[in-house]
Amino acid sequence: MVKHFRVHKSLRTRLEEAGAPVSAVLRRAGLPQDLFEQTRILLSTEELFALWRAIGEVSKDPAIGLRLATETRTERFPPMGIAALSTENFGAAIQHMARYKKLSAPEEILHEVDNGEWSIRFRWLLAVDVEPQVLIEHCFAWVLTIARHGSGTRLSPMRVELVQPRAHVKALERYFGCEVICGARHNAMVFRASDAASPFVTRNAELLDMLAPQFEEQLKQHAKEEEDSFLELVRGAIQQRLTGRRPTMGDIARDLHMSSRTFQRKLQNAGSGFQRILDEARHQMARYYLKNSVLELNEAAYLLGYEDANSFARAFRGWEGVPPGHWREAHRATAIT
Repeated sequence: MVKHFRVHKSLRTRLEEAGAPVSAVLRRAGLPQDLFEQTRILLSTEELFALWRAIGEVSKDPAIGLRLATETRTERFPPMGIAALSTENFGAAIQHMARYKKLSAPEEILHEVDNGEWSIRFRWLLAVDVEPQVLIEHCFAWVLTIARHGSGTRLSPMRVELVQPRAHVKALERYFGCEVICGARHNAMVFRASDAASPFVTRNAELLDMLAPQFEEQLKQHAKEEEDSFLELVRGAIQQRLTGRRPTMGDIARDLHMSSRTFQRKLQNAGSGFQRILDEARHQMARYYLKNSVLELNEAAYLLGYEDANSFARAFRGWEGVPPGHWREAHRATAIT
């Protein structure tokens, strides 16, 4: 999972245009004053929430989140927004954004159709605190900006549902063009299911065909990074368990708080298997023990979960091509030299 949010540098320009002093916002958020000078602006969930809380506190406009999300000039949209506008309709745009959101943030766009209603929600995957109100309003306003700019109409949801109360409900209702309900179970925008088919006048199949392969490649790279991260997590959990006995798949699945079936499926998706990762973990630890300790071979075998030194020696010869004793002497001689 991507653990940081990429913040577009255009946010600084938008804040200045909205009359929110950038230096005051950054100071209130506890972020460096040169944040927007950085080549890539990456924030943790905690830092992102602090930034948006500060925007709400520093700005004199209670609806600042709406203002920062409103855009009418296509050239000022970020690449993912331009790609969304290039799709055939509103529903395709949301599907596109939901699929590729994971490329840039630990965040999900959830959307589902039920009984003729189409709800859209945002979920911050690593959030510990409650998400800032201004951030929620900004995200919903951004969705509406895509919908209206893409369709060329004043498309509006049926209602907007908010968990926390708002003092500026009337301003929200004027902006969204619908009822705003506070005290709801979830923060959600609810459209008519038929709105998903609203055609986009900004559709650009050629541009989308050009952008799609780039996004797909990024998505594949992201998936590979997730798989590598998971395998490293499994390897570490196995090494923690290598204390005199061979850990089982069930042991590691429990340590990682998942069922054995889910654990096995994730290993398969990553192109690996439990025995392979176990061997890799043992190999790594064996090299460490032989190179950095005075353990006898039978002691190392015990710590690695082998029944006896002979079993360990056979495994090690398979990894390195030489017996563990010879490997230790060779590497000790190299270290001395």
